[in-house]
Amino acid sequence: MGGLTDVPSPQAPGPGFTVSHQKVELDIDLLSCSLRGRTDLTINPHSKELRTLRLNCRQCEIKLININGRPAASAPYLDPYKRATLPWNASVHQYHMLRRKLEGQLKDSPEEELVVNLSKNFRIDELDPFSAEAQNVLVTRIGATKRESVDGNSAVDLAQGARTGMEQTARFSSIILHIEYLIKKVRDGIHFVGWEKKDLRYPHAYSTNSFEPGSACCIFPCLDDRTSRCTWEISIKCSKSIGDAVNRLQSPTLSNYANGKGAVSNGSNGDDGHRLGFSEEDRALDLTVICTGDMTDEVVDPMDPTKKTTSFISTTPLLARHIGFAIGPFEYVDLTEFRESDEDEKLGESAVTVHGFCLPGRVDETKNTCLPLAKAIDFFTLTYGSYPFTNFKLCFVDDVTSEIVSTGSLSICSTQLLFPEEIIEPIEQVSRTLVHSLASQWMGINIVPKEPADTWVVVGIAYFITDIFMKKLAGNNDYRFRQRQASDRVSDLDISRPSLYDTGRILSLDPSELEFMAKKAPLVLFILDRRLTKAGGSSGLSRIISRLFLNAKVGEMANSAISTAYFTKTCEKLGHTKLDVFFTQWVYGAGCPRFRVSQRFNKKKLVVEMIIQQFQHETIDRDIEKNTFLRDVKEDIRGVFAGPIQPIFTGPMTIRIHEADGTPYEHIIEIKDATTKFDIPYNTKYKRLKRSRRQKERTAAAGMEFPIDGNDDVLLYCLGDILQSDEEIRDWRLAEWTKEDEERMNQESYEWIRMDADFEWICKMNIQMPGYMFLSQLQQDRDVVAQLESVEFMAGQRENPLVSTILVRTLMDRRYFHGIRTAAAAALAKHSKEENNWIGLYHLEKAFQEFFCFPNSPMPRSNNFSDRTAYYIQCAIPKAIAKVRDIDGKAPLRIKKFLLDKLRLNDNSDNPFSDSHYIAVLITALAETLASRPAPADHTFDDMNMDDDGGDDIIFHNECLDMIDRYRRMDELVPSYHNILSTTALNSKLQLIKAGATPLNTIDFLQYTSDGTYDILRLNAFTNMMELGMIKNNAILGWFLCVLSTDPSPYIRENMLHIFGKALGFIAIGETSPAVSVEIAQPDGLIIEQDASTEARKADLARKQTVAGALKALRVEMDNNEVLKEKLWNAISSPTISLRELGQLLDICEMLYTPESSMIVVLKYPRYWKCTKTGR
Repeated sequence: MGGLTDVPSPQAPGPGFTVSHQKVELDIDLLSCSLRGRTDLTINPHSKELRTLRLNCRQCEIKLININGRPAASAPYLDPYKRATLPWNASVHQYHMLRRKLEGQLKDSPEEELVVNLSKNFRIDELDPFSAEAQNVLVTRIGATKRESVDGNSAVDLAQGARTGMEQTARFSSIILHIEYLIKKVRDGIHFVGWEKKDLRYPHAYSTNSFEPGSACCIFPCLDDRTSRCTWEISIKCSKSIGDAVNRLQSPTLSNYANGKGAVSNGSNGDDGHRLGFSEEDRALDLTVICTGDMTDEVVDPMDPTKKTTSFISTTPLLARHIGFAIGPFEYVDLTEFRESDEDEKLGESAVTVHGFCLPGRVDETKNTCLPLAKAIDFFTLTYGSYPFTNFKLCFVDDVTSEIVSTGSLSICSTQLLFPEEIIEPIEQVSRTLVHSLASQWMGINIVPKEPADTWVVVGIAYFITDIFMKKLAGNNDYRFRQRQASDRVSDLDISRPSLYDTGRILSLDPSELEFMAKKAPLVLFILDRRLTKAGGSSGLSRIISRLFLNAKVGEMANSAISTAYFTKTCEKLGHTKLDVFFTQWVYGAGCPRFRVSQRFNKKKLVVEMIIQQFQHETIDRDIEKNTFLRDVKEDIRGVFAGPIQPIFTGPMTIRIHEADGTPYEHIIEIKDATTKFDIPYNTKYKRLKRSRRQKERTAAAGMEFPIDGNDDVLLYCLGDILQSDEEIRDWRLAEWTKEDEERMNQESYEWIRMDADFEWICKMNIQMPGYMFLSQLQQDRDVVAQLESVEFMAGQRENPLVSTILVRTLMDRRYFHGIRTAAAAALAKHSKEENNWIGLYHLEKAFQEFFCFPNSPMPRSNNFSDRTAYYIQCAIPKAIAKVRDIDGKAPLRIKKFLLDKLRLNDNSDNPFSDSHYIAVLITALAETLASRPAPADHTFDDMNMDDDGGDDIIFHNECLDMIDRYRRMDELVPSYHNILSTTALNSKLQLIKAGATPLNTIDFLQYTSDGTYDILRLNAFTNMMELGMIKNNAILGWFLCVLSTDPSPYIRENMLHIFGKALGFIAIGETSPAVSVEIAQPDGLIIEQDASTEARKADLARKQTVAGALKALRVEMDNNEVLKEKLWNAISSPTISLRELGQLLDICEMLYTPESSMIVVLKYPRYWKCTKTGR
């Protein structure tokens, strides 16, 4: 099937004008969640015939529209929120009628709602581009920079950057459009936290910006699209303090329009602060306004001393959706103090200030979390070019739908990212997230995609430079290890999907589309950087990115909008190479290559004969999964097809052969065909050194000298050469190579072969090579990617004491990167079988005892997480042990006792770090072992269904359950970080219930779904209930949809929608349904149970492999559920949900129900009519 590129999308006509400058004034009433606003747009027409100004505007009540100081001729306005209902007793079967009403606003590029018509006698004069009036148009674009911004140079930079665009837009006299409006109840665009009586959090408010257009127009009328950029002036008026906000006897915003009589707002009786539960300390907290741009002034309102107005200016042109702000009792943190002194001297006046803002009491967490940001902004500035704004601000607030929302010079971050010093688990991930928000200021805010399909360039570069900084922060080993993991993940995900280029057009379809792009796009740039670096001595992608930033600054990149063609041209120009084939395969094409490599040494020719085959066309289509079900259905309904499988990927590949003398020889071959055959010349005498190396290791372990003979002593680097003494071999039960193995090794002509040694491919590589060559690669290759390949190979081998020996030596060698050691621990679990006397399990237990227990004792020492590498190993070993199974698929009792003892004897009294994550690992591992036994046939819990060990095993089982529940209860008294212990306990209970190892008690989960529970724990409880099939319980389904549609938190509503989609996926693929079988009664009364008919098996198979089959099964099971129909339509009719959430619910209706164009008319009967004569 063809990809999206087969059908080019039609280009929508432009608005006929551009906005060069916009001034916004907002008067926000925090208590009533309302605002009054006014805005002035400086419009530059594209022609004299312009007669209509179309703007995006939602949930506003327009009060006044002036054009150049005169009233507008007419201004039709259709508020989509008022139209988001059907004026009769409709049902879910009329969803299509509601969608039709909102079709223009649910598009990827929403239609304008406000139409301002110019009068017939309104004149637009054509200007001489060199006249003074035309020059004034340019000045208006610069706007209020006359009052001088912070750095004093931004006006010059703006004029230079805007010159190209203004040459086209300064041909006609500008229009000043003035609009006054009010929003009685903010439904979208701004989120208010803590202003309700039951909400005990610190009150604050912030703009809810989104990746797609449609959020800014909910706050002020504007051109809310992907390309309209202008300079901004923003003034925000609000109360000076929390006490001023809640003590207002009358809301000025509302008094002017409520019933037209100056009505008093609800509950404003002079003691609102006490009514809402605010203490005197809370009421005294001053409110701070943080906004995009530079603050110019903050003045007290002369008409109302309890209010203040804070003004900001952005001289850098920005999209409307990149204007963000926050209001709250924030505490200030100067994150620049973490800048190193040498960096401060190097940057001088160009050093950028980094400001942090957080809610009261979280200053220390903010400092700890944002520690690397000053270093990151200095690195980006020195490496890629000057920062596009004058400062960078981070504000941490509650209920953000995503972890971070990036706006111009301001990142609105979730408080869930904050962590104290004693928590070490989220350091890498949170640091990368924050650094990416900073990188987005360069690529994503300052530079935007020209078309939706070009989004991959912006997303890819932002993550690419983020990873480059993380490499500087965490080291090269960590960087390459994560890149290899990302490559494997992308290879697994990129099956039956559109190309990277086409994915940009469907990002609004499902959040997973952007997640996939965020994984693949930086990897494509990574391999592009590798190829550019090797081709022609180029400095790689860093120089190209610097040039892109420079071009955007000086105006060579029109409107600072980048396209794929522009990026390709820049790469070819600076890289001095043609890249059309590369971009065709990796950007415009879909999928990833899969290689099968075979090799042999030809003694006569002294060459290595190799064959490389590509077999990505053999890839089997993936089954429907519950987590991706909603995305698959949306793509199917919208006609989104997977890109065609590319039979051949071409390009250079580096092959490194480590020959017998230990010398690596690199060979670069060109992959051109599906099957590539070639010969690589051999450079060394036919001589093998592995035997002498083994003898040398044993001799050194015995304390003796090994005789050096000529050039035999060439081994310079060897890992895993520990546990070599005879005593250690006996104590650890280690195995060695047999004489036959060593003779076979001696006959080899080279140590090992590395395919794609320079990491220039995103692929799956299957190389046929003996195990001892992978051992040499593991021990002698310095590259962590090579080491990981060796560990993965050994993990896939049959259980063998020799492989277990290799893996435990890798685990015990502290010189290995911690990712390699944890991978070795996981692999050891696969070599723990009863046939080999549980040797892998013994090695894992022995390693844990050696590292973390008292000598010759299973008693663990007190925790000490100061060594993070040791901490990762301490968590990895219990995870691996929990995977060990006997021949019946059950976890041996010794494993359960091992894990229970570690939980019972855990001591964290002397540890400066929290052990909550470590305990969560132990709980998860213990639950996994308890759930390992086969579930009873009737899916019920009965003590008689336990293992055959009798009552003692039942007692032990209950003891384990009590231990898990004990930590859950402790978490209620002393909450852990993010309530991770309660969350883990619920996940463990879910696993045990599904395995039939504990009875289902709905209240165990339901108690955590009430309002006031920590958000992560609450959502986890809902997720587990849906996974247990409770969506079929009408009472729980009603409660679920009620929370989904009425909860004030957009974070809760957004995630509840995702959970709902997964729950429907469970039903669609049959995970909540019993196995397909039939019962046949025999004449003697015996009942024989056998598989169902062929048709039933086909239907069961279809629901797991095809979207059509899954949808059919879903509709069969849910079509007659009247409670679902009623509650789902109530959710759609909710006045709380946003337009985007409404669109997602309509998508679910489209999945579940057949549209019916009907209307139920209700008449009172009998009805009496009365006639009255009105004529003469």
